Amino acid sequence: MATLYRLRRCHPTGAVIAHFHTSSIVSAKQHYKMLVLGGGTGGIAMSARMKRVVGADNVAVVEPAEMHYYQPIWTLVGAGAKTLASSGRPTASIIPSGVKWVKSAVQEINPQTNTVRTEDGNEISYEYLIVALGLQLHYEKIKGLPEGFEHPKIGSNYSIKTVEKTWKALQDFKEGNAIFTFPNTPVKCAGAPQKIMYLTDAYLRKTGKRDKAKVIYNTSLPVLFGIKKYAETLWDIVKTRDLQVNLRHNLIEVRADKQEAVFENLDKPGETTVFEYEMLHVTPPMGPHFVVKGSPLADEAGWLDVNKDTLQHNKYPNVFGIGDCTNLPTAKTGAAVAAQSAILNRTINKVMKNEKPDKKYDGYTSCPLVTSYNTVVLAEFDYNGQPLETFPLNQAKERRLMYFMKADVMPHLYWHGLLRGFWGGPGPYRKLLHLGMK
Repeated sequence: MATLYRLRRCHPTGAVIAHFHTSSIVSAKQHYKMLVLGGGTGGIAMSARMKRVVGADNVAVVEPAEMHYYQPIWTLVGAGAKTLASSGRPTASIIPSGVKWVKSAVQEINPQTNTVRTEDGNEISYEYLIVALGLQLHYEKIKGLPEGFEHPKIGSNYSIKTVEKTWKALQDFKEGNAIFTFPNTPVKCAGAPQKIMYLTDAYLRKTGKRDKAKVIYNTSLPVLFGIKKYAETLWDIVKTRDLQVNLRHNLIEVRADKQEAVFENLDKPGETTVFEYEMLHVTPPMGPHFVVKGSPLADEAGWLDVNKDTLQHNKYPNVFGIGDCTNLPTAKTGAAVAAQSAILNRTINKVMKNEKPDKKYDGYTSCPLVTSYNTVVLAEFDYNGQPLETFPLNQAKERRLMYFMKADVMPHLYWHGLLRGFWGGPGPYRKLLHLGMK
């Protein structure tokens, strides 16, 4: 789940789809110069770029899902500001024309033999490999989930199955605790767990229910937000709007039938507190994709082990990574993927020419912190946690312009720019500004 810097889907007929690309479980061609694993943001963006480098016939994307979703907008879907339907398009419509779509899941990667085995038992060989498999959600690591989602008053903006339940819980809110959680694991879009809290507060005020609500943010982290400049603004918002923040509180159990959530105090292991809730938004624990974790490509923690500057694998020089599946020490956001795509494109071009990569990824990522139905704090920063901002103004301040960019501009740039390989790089937002001045 970013902003104007790098951002982040057309509905062709079946006949047109068949004409432009191959979609099949058993592909006639089982070797590709460039094999891309994953049809998410990073996978599609890189397949579009690689098509221009090696030709469409030499590129294949392995992806089982029939639909592709622009997940950053799910924050607004959960708050009723956008529809779920608006966030998705058929995968067939965003696969670059001519590129082969292998409609299956990756089962095994063997970098020693330059092969990948798919779930249907086929083996595909490659010359170069781009791993863009994202991460996995682990609701099951919280006792009582995912079955707890069958009950009302509980939702999660991180899954297509549960994001609309967030909006339903918000609409049905009467009085009591509205609780929002952040797990004790790396997550994608680390600002999203608290964005829905701010939107809930705004909705309850708009509907006259705020005085009957206690809005609570229980986070496993020791801070509200990792970048001091933006954290100061968020703490001011928390105090002004009478929001309760409990640091180092990790959700370990949901008793959905009783509307109870159990949290462990991470500073006092074994000490737990039970909170009753009228509304509960769960951010699930997350972890590396099982295929990456079980392969020689993983680091000790299970993430794809790549060079943080070039995105080239640290052990296998013909393997590259992008996005949430990697061990890059930066926030896992769509904006980061956009920035990485340009650097990775340059890296691969150099490697294919037996030259040394000459462009470095600085860790740029962005988190548009939605603080109401019309304001956003645009956080942008690098590997060192230093602000790396686009605009000549204080981006730590809530602004309507930034909300417009988050809600309306960035989805357009995502579908028509990033996924087509034309958007991204060290300053996509700056590019937008430059275009506006021409």
